[in-house]
Amino acid sequence: MVAATVGLRGLSLCTLSLPILRSAKIKLPIHSFPTSRSLKPLFSPFNPTILRGFPSFCASPDVNVEATATAPPATEAENSQSADDIKNAANLLDIRVGRIIKAWRHEEADSLYVEEVDVGEPEPRIICSGLVKYMPLDLLQDAKVVVLANLKPRNMRGVKSCGMLMAASDASHETVELLMPPDGTIPGERIWFGTEDDKDSQPEPATPNQVQKKKIWESVQPHLKTDASCTAMLGEYLMQTSAGVVVCKSLKNANIS
Repeated sequence: MVAATVGLRGLSLCTLSLPILRSAKIKLPIHSFPTSRSLKPLFSPFNPTILRGFPSFCASPDVNVEATATAPPATEAENSQSADDIKNAANLLDIRVGRIIKAWRHEEADSLYVEEVDVGEPEPRIICSGLVKYMPLDLLQDAKVVVLANLKPRNMRGVKSCGMLMAASDASHETVELLMPPDGTIPGERIWFGTEDDKDSQPEPATPNQVQKKKIWESVQPHLKTDASCTAMLGEYLMQTSAGVVVCKSLKNANIS
């Protein structure tokens, strides 16, 4: 028995294409197969003989199945380098202890509070936070908070917001809790990740322009979580102050933003 297969710009031979090929007087390559083999699998679009030899509507010519299957896993050094890159980026963030002096509802935005926050500078910062649906206003008054201080200022419905209060949230984003520095910390103290040695080796924070241009916050934020004891972490590194670790009230294994 003789069977013919051909590829014509992604066209696999089938009964409908034979009249076209005959009228075009295209010479078909001939391959012989044992008589015991059925013709049906030969003309299947998933036949490996056809897929290897000709383009198909069913597979991109750029896909290399064998290479994908045998690609080596990421090495330990590559994973370690990635973790180092994330920590180095986090070290460029200016994360500080803050204290909310007073807070009020934004006059032009129902979802926003406006906070006046002491972050150790000559004048308090004005920060807008979308926390109205998550916590009552009185919870913010005189609260110790964690502030991301080197973001570019943003105009929030007519109020210039100069920073961000950091908080943990559950997966559904229905519960949000502010991160809390421990007692004994003072406004303006810079927060770090890791050990005391990491504190001593902290570089100067990046400028707000550098944070935006290099997308530093965007590269770090997905790796910020709370652990099973509600402690704030960057991967395996604790979020630290001089008086101890930063925590949230009750959210375990939660995202931080």
